Amino acid sequence: MSAPRTPVPPSRLPAVGTTIFTVMSALATETGAVNLGQGFPDFHCDPALLDAVDRAMRGGANQYAPMAGLASLREVMAAKIEAEHGRRYDPNTEITITAGATQAILTALIAVVQPGDEVIVLEPCYDSYVPGIVMAGGTPVRVPLVPGSFRPDFGRIAAALSPRTRAIIVNSPHNPSATVWTREEMLQLQALLAPTEAIVISDEVYEHMAFDGAHESASRFEELAARSFVVSSFGKTLHVTGWKVGTVVAPAALMAEFRKVHQFNVFSVNTPMQQGLADYLKDPAPYRGLPAFYRQKREFFRAGLAGSRLRLLPCEGTYFQCVDISAVSDLSEADFCQWLARTHGVAAIPMSAFYGDGFDQHVVRFCFAKKEETLSAALERLQRL
Repeated sequence: MSAPRTPVPPSRLPAVGTTIFTVMSALATETGAVNLGQGFPDFHCDPALLDAVDRAMRGGANQYAPMAGLASLREVMAAKIEAEHGRRYDPNTEITITAGATQAILTALIAVVQPGDEVIVLEPCYDSYVPGIVMAGGTPVRVPLVPGSFRPDFGRIAAALSPRTRAIIVNSPHNPSATVWTREEMLQLQALLAPTEAIVISDEVYEHMAFDGAHESASRFEELAARSFVVSSFGKTLHVTGWKVGTVVAPAALMAEFRKVHQFNVFSVNTPMQQGLADYLKDPAPYRGLPAFYRQKREFFRAGLAGSRLRLLPCEGTYFQCVDISAVSDLSEADFCQWLARTHGVAAIPMSAFYGDGFDQHVVRFCFAKKEETLSAALERLQRL
């Protein structure tokens, strides 16, 4: 009797393998390295947030939430965005609670991208963007940010625009480079897109980690807001990345298409966490204090690296610090990260992992969203390089 046969259909993502984050986290576990690779905090969230979720669970908020999210949380988010960016989104028709920011981005892509459409991504970029475009049936068009400075190159963006351009994904504060788009750059993007039909998917999950000035949300700009899905993350803001709860806002016509997809791939998001977040975020102090909180961690980490042979790149936002490794090694970025974890006990992420062609500029990324003792242990090892 022949063995049972498992049919193997053609892969939707034949070029996708194990992510660099999984690889480096596994290597950190194997070697006992301090894990500054994957971007998540190793400290606890505010106990008051846990209490709010506990009250919601014990109060009976344990059944399906409405498809768009609890009205109380959507109303809190509408008030928050209006206070911070001066734009009022209708909580009934323009705000949806999602199962994290990655789901929000994928849902936006599926909602608006048709087979044959092109979507511009600015590299280096977060690793879910291109697979999401492909799964939506679109064609990714990769446009590099300026090497070294990681600023947008509007000449190259303009050259990439075509009648087939359906959307562009922008990310500020930017993972992995830690740059933050300026008001002037957002205005340039607005002017560039004005004569087009392109939609903006604005990934703003690090919105409360801008250190040297205000975060310039797409919501602040009249014409950009009119064509944008703006994505935020409670997980990043409140140190609970494992909760996977996010928000997307958009004009009603775009949100109607978004919700058509959302209702069939998620339908609704964790009810007690939504209720707990709505209660907790009535006080804006937790997110208004976040820039100072992470600025202190940035300064501690940068001061510890200042005497090393790693050259610090600017860190304008996020909880990532990029460094140039040229003075330490002529290894490729990926090989350097393997060597660093195995011989010096610190895990990092190669910048080349965020480029489709593996572009190598001798830069690696560390995450400083860690307890001081974690950062101190890593710095002691990095100072020996």
